[in-house]
Parts: sequence; structure tokens; C-alpha cells
Amino acid sequence: MSRSRVLFLCSAAIAALCGPVLPAHASAPGITVPPDKIVIEVATVNGSGCPANSAAVGVSLDNTAFTVTYSKYLAQVGPGSKPTDFRKNCQLNLIVHVPHGFTYAVASVDYRGYAQLAPGATGEQKASYYFQGQSQTTAKSHQFKGALDDNWQATDINEIAQYVWSPCGERRNFNINTELTVNAGTSDPTKTTSFMAMDSTDSAINTLYRLAWKECPPKR
Repeated sequence: MSRSRVLFLCSAAIAALCGPVLPAHASAPGITVPPDKIVIEVATVNGSGCPANSAAVGVSLDNTAFTVTYSKYLAQVGPGSKPTDFRKNCQLNLIVHVPHGFTYAVASVDYRGYAQLAPGATGEQKASYYFQGQSQTTAKSHQFKGALDDNWQATDINEIAQYVWSPCGERRNFNINTELTVNAGTSDPTKTTSFMAMDSTDSAINTLYRLAWKECPPKR
């Protein structure tokens, strides 16, 4: 586990570290986006799907989203695979510096990657997140079946009533847990390789977290 606190400031000077600068996204009706820039700091990274220096964070210019880009996130079964390669996971602990007077919640998440599943093989993407000191959100999963040899995308959407807001006036780390699993199923893992990846060598594939914002009530 890397305990170094790497500061990812998204600017043109270090775009290679932060991943792509995101385009503007329309904010939800009634949501006021803070004018001051948010900064995300990676406190810890842990998991077989995100070894040291293989995960980076980027923030959109309009504060409505951020991305997580992985470079070594791949689960597989088949010739040459280790017994533990069928499942890969990643736990990110993020420090989000929120402008004064605002709080945020995750409105939706887009997960992207590439999969090559032999006929009879299956893959699963699972994820959950939570703020430090709060209950973990229910893990949402997406199933994929072979034969498949293509890009994949899965989207989790939270209803407004289900938004989990960061506590106002407190700095709570934001924790993200993700997992990829591949099972041979009825395919023959001695002859065919099946894999599912959530990584990219050119930062074109990433996980996109769309944010909702609201102003904190004034202190009395």
C-alpha cells in the first residue's frame, strides 16, 4: 500500500499525470457549482488492480466531475494466468478539498474498459464508495457474458433522494472500492484466455464520477 500523499493538480503542465482534462458537463437542476477550483489528493492506494503509480485522478474544469485512470487493472483466466488473476480489486482513499460553504455527492459513475471473453466465460464489474465515518454504499455490479471482444461500459446512477452528501464543514476522505472478476464458466481455460480490463495506456479509458453540489446551510 502506498502511503505517499501524491497531489494531483490538473493543469496543462502535468496533464500526463492527471489524465485528460474533462469537458464541461451540465449540472443538475438547482445545483450550484462552486466557483473555486476543487483539488483531489490521493492519500492511499491499495489493491491488486492498482499497484503503486498505476492510478491517477483528474478534475474537470467546471468542477462537475472527476476521473480515475488505471494502467494495470486487468483480471484474467487461461494459459499463463496465475490462480489469483481471476479477481482484481482497488481501494482508493481520496482527500477532496472542497471550496468553503459547499458540499458534494456522487450523482452517477461511468465505468469503462475492454473485455475479451470466450464463449461460456463471464465477467463482473463491481463498485461501491463512501465517505470516511459513514456507511458504505451498496455495491452495484454489472455482468458480462462471452463471447465478447469489445469495449465495455457500465453506468451507476443515483436518484437525488439517495445522494450521500459529504458532511458540511468537515473534511472526510472519500473511499472508492472497485473489483473485476472473470470466470471461465463452460469455456476451457487450458486453451482459451478470457480477460476484463479497466485500464488504458493512452488515458482514453477511465472511470468518470459526476458530482452534484449544494451550498451548506449557514452556521448559527
